[in-house]
Amino acid sequence: MLHVALVEPEIHPNTGNIARLCAATFTDLHIVGVTGFRLDDRSIKRAGLDYWNEVNINRHIEIEDLYNALPNSRFLYFTTKSQKSYTKWEYHEEDCLIFGAETRGLPEYLLKANKDRCLTIPMGNDSVRSLNLATSVGIALYEAIRQMS
Repeated sequence: MLHVALVEPEIHPNTGNIARLCAATFTDLHIVGVTGFRLDDRSIKRAGLDYWNEVNINRHIEIEDLYNALPNSRFLYFTTKSQKSYTKWEYHEEDCLIFGAETRGLPEYLLKANKDRCLTIPMGNDSVRSLNLATSVGIALYEAIRQMS
């Protein structure tokens, strides 16, 4: 089973869409740190539709709590600040795909400490800073599933 972790997500519709994606793929969702919304908010539930009972959501106060909760996982950090394409990585069961906040991405200290496991989704247009968080999670998660199928 794969895992998706969101570090301090800020936009509730993204988290709702990612929760629905996780439900559809039997992927555990981990939310780390403070969110920019309440998880019991109507609007996040609306984005996840009626699939909330189908997704396993785990809350962690700090990133170390995530690491402790998944002792058998490899942690992969998705960022625009890497040259290593997500398609060049060989995914395994129990991998945890980690994504940062919509406006700032993952903290620099995490990227520096895990340089060998930082992956990017290449974009052809240099004028575009980044992709939508829910889109990025979908792209990466389905590549991991495709490789393992």
